[in-house]
Amino acid sequence: MSKKVRWGVLGVAKIATQKVIPAMQQGRWSEIVGIASRDLEKAQRAAADLTVPKAYGSYREMLADPDIEAVYNPLPNHLHVPWSIRAAEAGKHVLCEKPIALTVAELRTLLEARLRTGVKIGEAFMVRTHPQWLRAREIVRSGEIGDLRAIQCAFSYSNRDPANVRNVAAWGGGGLMDIGCYPIQISRFLFGQEPVRVVGRLELDPDFGTDRLTSAILDFPSGQCVFTCSTQLVPYQRVQIFGTKGRLEVEIPFNAPPDSPCRLLVDNGADVFGSGIRTEEVPTCDQYTIQGDAFSRAVREGGEVPTPLEDSLGNMQVIEGLFRSGRENGWVPLLKAEIAG
Repeated sequence: MSKKVRWGVLGVAKIATQKVIPAMQQGRWSEIVGIASRDLEKAQRAAADLTVPKAYGSYREMLADPDIEAVYNPLPNHLHVPWSIRAAEAGKHVLCEKPIALTVAELRTLLEARLRTGVKIGEAFMVRTHPQWLRAREIVRSGEIGDLRAIQCAFSYSNRDPANVRNVAAWGGGGLMDIGCYPIQISRFLFGQEPVRVVGRLELDPDFGTDRLTSAILDFPSGQCVFTCSTQLVPYQRVQIFGTKGRLEVEIPFNAPPDSPCRLLVDNGADVFGSGIRTEEVPTCDQYTIQGDAFSRAVREGGEVPTPLEDSLGNMQVIEGLFRSGRENGWVPLLKAEIAG
């Protein structure tokens, strides 16, 4: 058996054709061998453009191909769980885009499918394996900035296209599901804890019904995360990490460029003018290549995938709690997730 895991891709989403497929084609452990679409011509065009050997005119046709070992699922949010379950039942390992589910209950059906089929299933939070985030966590754990107490995140873009899947409420659109999931993931990653309660304020688009401006507080045992995300603000992203002795700033936290280095700014708190800031440069890398190879290596060597469903359940509980907080206009307590099996 070849060392490289043979991957198929469900659909021709932009993130797949422009970012993930080209990146995974550079991997040491991953090989893209097929791409499927409900429109065979679309699949054939994408396959030709990306030099992918196989094109399929339906998702089921690709899942029936014994040559495919693992599936990348970048379909719209409401199709994540249904097609991930079908892929698992076809014996394929699954890397599914975030958010992996629309609700905690739906995610539990995916957990049941994993238990039933024995395949590996993971959520595509590429930040979890990017060297800048591994280094950020290392700095936090080293004690250089003291005790971690607060994280502040901003993440926004501007998109009012009614045809865009991010603006369709029934398909799991809106800012919290699309990009608010990242501050939630990163704060849980850095604190190494689950929040005990959350509060959120969601402003809905009058035409789409999706949240276009959401702000939240996550209350952890050791501190707090505060974030704002929006689908209708100036494009911006930044993460500030505050300790009792210093501060760490992640300059391009989520859409890290594949063609230039990333920078971490470490501030010892000497003064407010920045004289105590040192810059750490993280070498150029493609986070989608790293993510794909980490998952493929887990398939080959039997380890854990970078973001397993147990972690996804923690993220989904926070998201669901924030939606509930927005409806009820108050704090929502979060209980520790119980995982059957």
